[in-house]
Amino acid sequence: MNAAILIPARWGSTRFDGKPLAELNGVPLIKRVFDICKSTEIDTYVLTDDQRIYNVIGPNCFIDKHPYENGTERCQGAHKKGFVDYKYYINVQGDMADVTEEIISAAYVTLKNCDVSTVYTTMPKEKQNDPNTVKMVRANNRALWFGRGMTGYGDWHLGIYGYSAEALEKYPKIVSQEEEIEKLEQIRWLKNGWQIGCNSVQYKGIEINTPEDLEEWHNKNSQ
Repeated sequence: MNAAILIPARWGSTRFDGKPLAELNGVPLIKRVFDICKSTEIDTYVLTDDQRIYNVIGPNCFIDKHPYENGTERCQGAHKKGFVDYKYYINVQGDMADVTEEIISAAYVTLKNCDVSTVYTTMPKEKQNDPNTVKMVRANNRALWFGRGMTGYGDWHLGIYGYSAEALEKYPKIVSQEEEIEKLEQIRWLKNGWQIGCNSVQYKGIEINTPEDLEEWHNKNSQ
């Protein structure tokens, strides 16, 4: 399999500074995500801007101090600078504490029919009005739009992307007003004419976006 999993993980965050090293049952969040991804036996790397994260991951971590706008740009930088060289990439967000092999596989197989892919699951009722929960509008297996402020409709978009190397190299630099408002990197693909294939998955986990999410994760996993 000529593919790699890339986990972008910068230190700074407006919602949760130092989040990658927040501990889940004694294990740093970024280490937990890395270990789950590595268990798939797909080559796995963490892309960061901080030595503290490198110290936790070791040689499968690349430090790049360039101030990228988002995780996709960081993945693009790693590819263009020769840190990684594969035909396909799966971008797993570093806050996906409960990512599974099935979810990663779903993003990968979707790349057979498109150059950019993602995954979604059923939207829990309690998350419909949460701006930290990204909603996705789709037509069958194609994503049409993503947003935080949409309420009452849409699927729950999970933080997993797949790209062909060719698509990743061409990730546009122009940031639209919509991307600025929503703070969602995948909008850039849509605004520049790319199609995003999507695949349905089962997911009952928690994305760690805020300290409150971390507390919820601990409460759920201590029961």
